[in-house]
Amino acid sequence: MDKLKYRFKTISEYHKLAGLPKPAHPLVSVVNLENVHMPMKNRSVSMIFDFYTVALKRVPDAKIKYGQQMSDFEDGVLFFMAPGQVFTVEVYEDRTHRPTGWMLLFHTDLLWGTHLAKAIKQYDFFDYSLYEALHVSETEELTLNAIAHQVDQEVNSNTDRFTQQVVIAQLELLLSYSERFYQRQFITRKAGHHEIIDRLEQLVGDYFSSGLLAVNGLPSVAQIAADLNISSGYLTGLLKSLIGQNTQQYLHDKLIELAKEKLSTSNLSVSEIAYELGFEHLQSFSKLFKTKTSLSPMAFRQSFN
Repeated sequence: MDKLKYRFKTISEYHKLAGLPKPAHPLVSVVNLENVHMPMKNRSVSMIFDFYTVALKRVPDAKIKYGQQMSDFEDGVLFFMAPGQVFTVEVYEDRTHRPTGWMLLFHTDLLWGTHLAKAIKQYDFFDYSLYEALHVSETEELTLNAIAHQVDQEVNSNTDRFTQQVVIAQLELLLSYSERFYQRQFITRKAGHHEIIDRLEQLVGDYFSSGLLAVNGLPSVAQIAADLNISSGYLTGLLKSLIGQNTQQYLHDKLIELAKEKLSTSNLSVSEIAYELGFEHLQSFSKLFKTKTSLSPMAFRQSFN
């Protein structure tokens, strides 16, 4: 299979290669995927966009790859890419159907001077992997389609001083709905997600009992996510939805549970326990312990005597 790689610095560059008319607005565009004509048959095509991408896609007879993960896009799914991320589409010779759906492309310059310029960083799903895409219901898809249509109408009408404000409002609405729908997905896909939590519990338990805490300290969120074969952002979003904590808070709670066990069942000094738990300084351990329990480590130990 031939391999191609493209990097698009502007939305206009993507339009040109995709065989689309020049975008009506240089910083934002809604692309109907049925109108895209790229040289992709029997090829692996990697693309990097230097702008944000939100895409609602159905791609029959194709595989889409993000990092090392492959995904089928037969059903309606929504995925998000921040500038600089790479995704790969592999299209096979016997492909008989064209993809359907839309892509909403918007440049960071569009956000300049708006609340969304900073707020967009709070949407973790821009860091999710492709296989963690949002699977939408028919009703949800209609809602998202309506917003994309409003953006398309706005940028293809006469641009004026209100255009940016209107488009930003629609983008914020789209992202808010997406956040709501992801929370629904975390709940409705409980079986798979609880399996992840079970694996997380086992992984953290094995790490804590291995003696690596004293050597390396707490594992990073990125390390934990990689071992679970999911993205850091998705793991944090899942934990927030199911147990109301982010990954760091979860790890700290597990650490304090272990600290309580050592304080109540061993003769180790508080300093020795702090060292075994990976703390370089006793003060750091004492501060975290008191934050979590409202007691100092020594006061907690004395409560058992």
